[in-house]
Amino acid sequence: MTTASAGRLRTALTGVAAHADLLLLAGDLTNDGRIEEAEMVCAELEGLDLPMLAVLGNHDHDSGLGERVVEMLRAAGVEVLEGTGVVLDVVGVRVGVAGLKGTGGGFDVDATPETVTERSSGLVLRPASVERLAPALQALDADVRIALVHYSPTPDTLVGEPERIWWNLGNHLLGAAVDAGGAHLAVHGHAHHGTEEGHTAGGCPVRNVARWVLGRPYAVYALSGAGVLMDRRASR
Repeated sequence: MTTASAGRLRTALTGVAAHADLLLLAGDLTNDGRIEEAEMVCAELEGLDLPMLAVLGNHDHDSGLGERVVEMLRAAGVEVLEGTGVVLDVVGVRVGVAGLKGTGGGFDVDATPETVTERSSGLVLRPASVERLAPALQALDADVRIALVHYSPTPDTLVGEPERIWWNLGNHLLGAAVDAGGAHLAVHGHAHHGTEEGHTAGGCPVRNVARWVLGRPYAVYALSGAGVLMDRRASR
């Protein structure tokens, strides 16, 4: 959300509860993490008649106000996940969602968290940025488990982005956590010019829901009660 986009999301989401059971928001809800932008996001989402779950993205922390953004989203009825999970009853099916922001680091499977660095800032990829996802997924007493992250757990959904920046768009440790946690679907954002569909190394379906990738305000995906990803029901 920027100051020029007020009202657009709310208009697009009108009636969404008629054909969707959950709304998942994969981060970068604001442009610069400013309070006025967060207020706009909350105004767009507040009162929607379906459960809303989110993770923050890197832009939501740009102004150093991430914790305040989380407080505002929760006050507006959005469950914000960071190494945590929640189980919801969806038409008699227990749907569990666990999430965290994640980080970059790349897809060199021989690298370790101690040796992979984020080149732009010199920050080491810390295990804590990823390691909570698998336990959070495993702890879900659910029929269907969804991993909600901001950074990508697979290079598949980065195709379309310059390969030289893939290291900053996701990492293989996220993919390993998704697989270890037994997720049936992983949803991420962040890769603005990537590809919508992919899989982790373990075969979990991954969907990149960045607005620029979808080319529409949101997509609707259907999971069976057994956790099988069905054909997309609809997209708006």
